[in-house]
Amino acid sequence: MAPVMNTVRILTIAVLIFTTIGGLGVGSWAEETPVPVKVLVTYHSLTGNTERMAEAVVEGVKSVPGTTVLLKRVGLVTAEDLFSSDAVIVGSPVYWSNMSGEVKTFFDNWQFKFGVFPEFKMKNKVGAAFATGGQISSGKEVTMLTMLAAMLGNQMIVVSGGGAFGASATTEGDSPGIDKKELADAKALGQRVADVAKLIRRASSQ
Repeated sequence: MAPVMNTVRILTIAVLIFTTIGGLGVGSWAEETPVPVKVLVTYHSLTGNTERMAEAVVEGVKSVPGTTVLLKRVGLVTAEDLFSSDAVIVGSPVYWSNMSGEVKTFFDNWQFKFGVFPEFKMKNKVGAAFATGGQISSGKEVTMLTMLAAMLGNQMIVVSGGGAFGASATTEGDSPGIDKKELADAKALGQRVADVAKLIRRASSQ
């Protein structure tokens, strides 16, 4: 009987050790520290409409654990703000079916003021865009695409959210100002950008 009892004890101990180790493994995975991600949300706004969308984007970013967000007008963004961010979300009103001059200057300054090239200092950072326009067919999609094109030219990883090309809002006519649905779309954009930035940051750190 003694050998049998010893065998039972050994098996019991083995099961307990396996269960403990397994439990620790699952627990440590489930309680993994959130990957820290920094998102820059920057915009140009005269009437306040694009600013309201930017604030909603910020809410979406903040809803993702482990993220920090910086909200600034395009004219106040520094090289440190830009290069220290894991993701950049840019918003513009529609001026003649394109981004505003201030936003275009911001993108131009990536090289003329901040010197992103030839090192491609924005490479593999996440980029996204949002826009506001007076009418339904005022050029919001074209505006977002031109901003995304500038990001693609810098070898960024662009994503959408809240819409096919980003979040947008119609601010005149039957839909004055920014409504709840448009704010929800902006928040969804911010959340998706933060989620994707975390995935890329986690993968690059392994």
